[in-house]
Amino acid sequence: MSNKGKYYITTAIAYTSGKPHIGNCYEIMLADSIARYKRADGYDVHFLTGSDEHGQKIQQKAEAAGKTPKQFVDEVAGEIKRLWDMMGTSYDRFIRTTDEDHERQIKKMFKKFYDQGDIYKGEYNGLYCTACEGYYTESQLVDGRCPVCGGPIHEEHEEAYFFKMSKYADRLIEHINTHPEFIQPVSRRNEMMNNFLLPGLQDLCVSRSSFTWGIPVDFAPGHVVYVWLDALSNYITGIGYDVDGNCGELYKKYWPADLHLIGKDIIRFHTIYWPIFLMALGVPLPKQVFGHPWLLQGGEKMSKSKGNVIYVDDLIDIFGLDAVRYFCMHEMPYENDGVITWELVVERVNSDLANTLGNLVNRTIAMSNKYFGGVVENKNCALTDHDREVDEDLKKVATGTYAIVEKRMEELRVADALTDIFNLFKRLNKYIDETEPWVLAKDEEKKDRLSTVLYNLIEGICIGTAMVAPFMPTTAERILKQLNTQNRSFDSLDTFGLYPSGNRVTDKPEILFARLDWEEVKKKVDVIMEKQRNAAAAAAGEAPAAKNAAAGEAGTAAEGGEENDVPAQTKPEVGIDDFVKLEIRVGEVIACEAVEKSKKLLCSKVRIGNETRQILSGIRKYYAPEEMVGKKVCVITNLKPAKLAGLESQGMILCAEDKEGRLALIAPEAEKEILPGAEVQ
Repeated sequence: MSNKGKYYITTAIAYTSGKPHIGNCYEIMLADSIARYKRADGYDVHFLTGSDEHGQKIQQKAEAAGKTPKQFVDEVAGEIKRLWDMMGTSYDRFIRTTDEDHERQIKKMFKKFYDQGDIYKGEYNGLYCTACEGYYTESQLVDGRCPVCGGPIHEEHEEAYFFKMSKYADRLIEHINTHPEFIQPVSRRNEMMNNFLLPGLQDLCVSRSSFTWGIPVDFAPGHVVYVWLDALSNYITGIGYDVDGNCGELYKKYWPADLHLIGKDIIRFHTIYWPIFLMALGVPLPKQVFGHPWLLQGGEKMSKSKGNVIYVDDLIDIFGLDAVRYFCMHEMPYENDGVITWELVVERVNSDLANTLGNLVNRTIAMSNKYFGGVVENKNCALTDHDREVDEDLKKVATGTYAIVEKRMEELRVADALTDIFNLFKRLNKYIDETEPWVLAKDEEKKDRLSTVLYNLIEGICIGTAMVAPFMPTTAERILKQLNTQNRSFDSLDTFGLYPSGNRVTDKPEILFARLDWEEVKKKVDVIMEKQRNAAAAAAGEAPAAKNAAAGEAGTAAEGGEENDVPAQTKPEVGIDDFVKLEIRVGEVIACEAVEKSKKLLCSKVRIGNETRQILSGIRKYYAPEEMVGKKVCVITNLKPAKLAGLESQGMILCAEDKEGRLALIAPEAEKEILPGAEVQ
């Protein structure tokens, strides 16, 4: 791997007022994915994250909890670090603003600003949001409340020191105009210029005297450094910056930062106040500040008071780490807010992870074992022009994906990059349908062609796995272990055919992602959300939410299911002679698409033994076409063909239906290898 130089990435440091929710944790997963990608791409990466631990809000919360502020932040910072580690964050330092090396530099920084005339003493009279630690003008309020969090605003009157923002405003405007990449996306840049810089900057309050939990100002007893000067400076103190010029080797090597990754709600502090502080220090500005959008719960911001908060550890407990990482990376648009719900995660796991990726890997390894004892050999065999065409097209997609992904990642379009990677996995699934390995296996003269097909699949999976590894590192490790190979260098991803011919895959392929049943997941989610609602009610001094009234009665959810009064039998008895008239066999769905003329129907191509049938099913509400591909299903094969929406249906796929009209496919156990064509008896 070539050395492409240094890359320094930071996140906003988490405020220690409480446990972060998934909206906060998204940023950490995003930063970690970028950091891992850059390392794999040949960069010398340094990744800084941490916790922001001073301020009036924290002092108030500590007092309410009967603890000292330091005791309070020690506990919360420990919880934040636990979550960061649970998410597999590959940071190089977790900085705390209570760290001694940080506090020492902040004191010297404040004194330097004062000595060179950037700071002066005054009195603050204005509107303040304690939750956001932010000052606002009357015109910035929304319905009289904080424009960021929507919380209450109150007037503050206190002695304070102020930073002369206007002194550096013109220089900052020039920098933004000459460095269009500095603030991204473009909409954030326009917002900062039009709403704050061009109308004229107000001087910024940089000390407080109405509370004590902060870094003391040495020359001004009773004053503590205001949280934004304190917190923002972690990006340089965390790598050894020294105000006196005795900077450490990390600072000399990695500054200026290549990327400050932050939420869009704090873009003003990072693109106006922080650059001006750096100008006053004589320090180069970071190369880019990216204000990512929010991850919303069902379209609205998460709030403990609403009882709609989703926590990352709950998500990981139910779905697993890599599934959560994939969802958060894939579902967050570049510029607009993303949406997360428990049900959406289930849908994405089933469609993309269980079906597109997991089924691809499992089927390919299973076929390699079934037909060649696990040995994968490249025979370079194409029997027809069609064979050569499909092989070349597959190779072109596989070797061309990295260039597309690389461009996406340079633009920080991470969701698009993941989509491009999964397009390769989808192309590999299509290749299975095009080549039909199960048909090739029936002809001994086509054995070399079958070997070539399976080799091409394994090689394509290796290429895709190398690119998906930064986003889903554990999954990549599991795939590579099953393929008995090492991860690929990005330098090699434009070359097809590097998997060692003659290598042997595992003889025990594992299921990477099991399909999830929403009703089963919902039971777990209901327990989690009820605890949240009760906690919110207790905090508000209200009675806990009522339990299900009949939770312990017979015929209710006491055993984990819903009340079910459906009788066991509603149709007349039949004899065994009637039953055996039906021929029910196991089929495998190899292709599926929605029927254009119908809102209910899916048209599936189902392989049953040595033939493939077209079957129409009214299950479109419950299954997406891509979910169906690869599924084992039970099919009535001797049902008279019928015309539906102008198409012929050559059988019936069996489903179960409850009294609410919900459907679920009837299928053999996933753990048992039942071949298509097996008869149900």
